[in-house]
Amino acid sequence: MKLATVPGPTPDGRLMIVSRDLRRAVDASDIAPTLLAAIEQWAEVSSALLDRFDRLEAGAIDAVRFDAAGALAPLPRAPQWLDGSVFTTHLDLMAQALHPEKPNEPSEFPFVYQGASDDLRGPTDPIAGYRLDEGIDFEGEFGVIVDDVPMRVGADEAIEHIRLLVLINDVSLRAYAGREITVGFGFLNAKPSTAFAPIAVTPDELGGAWSGGRVQLPLHVERSGAWFGHPHGSEMTFHFGELIAHAARTRRLSAGTIIGSGTVSNADRSVGSACIAERRAIEIIEHGTPSTTFLGDGEAVRIEVLDDSGSSVFGEIDQSVVVH
Repeated sequence: MKLATVPGPTPDGRLMIVSRDLRRAVDASDIAPTLLAAIEQWAEVSSALLDRFDRLEAGAIDAVRFDAAGALAPLPRAPQWLDGSVFTTHLDLMAQALHPEKPNEPSEFPFVYQGASDDLRGPTDPIAGYRLDEGIDFEGEFGVIVDDVPMRVGADEAIEHIRLLVLINDVSLRAYAGREITVGFGFLNAKPSTAFAPIAVTPDELGGAWSGGRVQLPLHVERSGAWFGHPHGSEMTFHFGELIAHAARTRRLSAGTIIGSGTVSNADRSVGSACIAERRAIEIIEHGTPSTTFLGDGEAVRIEVLDDSGSSVFGEIDQSVVVH
């Protein structure tokens, strides 16, 4: 099942069901007014949503053209947004480039920080209001949306609480990251509003590409029309069940909590990168200095995931930078 949020009577928008080819949609607000309401009442409403999705696919219900560019983030506001960094290759490269005297050490626990969830952006919302000297970057990553998760849930059980999968651009301002990491009190200025692809999908929509608590597909990134990378989601050191269990070690997680994987990264450097900071790290390691600049005014970022048949899974993130 594929779900989206379009503008509605409240900032949380209005729930829509979208066809697999992302061309058609049908209103679902009579079942649940918003996606957050659907997640909060998943046991009560999921069967009705799935039935309407099946009717949409069969052409047995009146539908409208789906305007992906006009969609909001699946959850424009969420109870909580937690982002991990669980691709070891990315951590290794950043440590080697920036702190060669202190290589990244394997951790028993995943790295996770708590971001801002009050202003989650849609797939075509501009990356606007930042200065060039703030180091504007993108980060392509996968994420999950969970229902109510009990405290101290086990990793295997935690996977069963995943209701939807999402695609994320975790916009970053690198000029602030070093200071905030050094302080050791989490990211704040370095992590402005996060953007999402228009479609949230149930895990079964991925078939065998959802396996081991990981999205087993490549994430395609373009910068201003040029290929930047297509790293694969399979190399997560900790899977999503382990991320959820870590977050729920000392507290419950509310329905609608979003958890991200962090920058998708692979050991094979030929697949490129999903963020500029990683490419710059590779340049420092190989040449002693970075040559790739952070994003400039008017540049565009496009992030998309295709299934084995070449069809878009989540729709695309297509954002332009607007510097004031």
